Amino acid sequence: MPILDSHTIEFFSRSPEQTRRIGMRLGSLLTAGDVICLQGNLGAGKTTFVQGLAQGWGTIDSVSSPTFVIVNQYRRANGGLIFHLDAYRLESVPEAEELDFDVMLADGALIIEWPEKLDGLIPADRLWINLDYMADEHRQMRFNAHGKRYDILLDGIRQSMFGGA
Repeated sequence: MPILDSHTIEFFSRSPEQTRRIGMRLGSLLTAGDVICLQGNLGAGKTTFVQGLAQGWGTIDSVSSPTFVIVNQYRRANGGLIFHLDAYRLESVPEAEELDFDVMLADGALIIEWPEKLDGLIPADRLWINLDYMADEHRQMRFNAHGKRYDILLDGIRQSMFGGA
């Protein structure tokens, strides 16, 4: 795992199961108001990553891609919420503005697939994750923290995966 700078980590997943496990580690650290942006082409592993993230967070719901419904909501037994937004089918920024990010962020964490389509709407403080298809089951993952909260999340991921900062 090369550390590119103090705000970035990069590593390679060698299977869908490993991608889910990495998501689980991040999910266990999420709190209401967190913004996680997942950028990558179709088939890059975004939904697989979210399945692990939601499992690590503690969802009692099954996780699926919200491509056609735009936003899925997942619950925890204690009443916590997480929102999974897929911006792939959004036609415009004004259409995205109707989703009311402020309410979602007040109630839970927000995971966004295809965040590049939401120009200017995503908070400046966020964790941006690029997933790139490398081979059949191999994915390159680059985590970029923007803001102090997300540096803390990156440190938590480093600690849980590799035992050190």
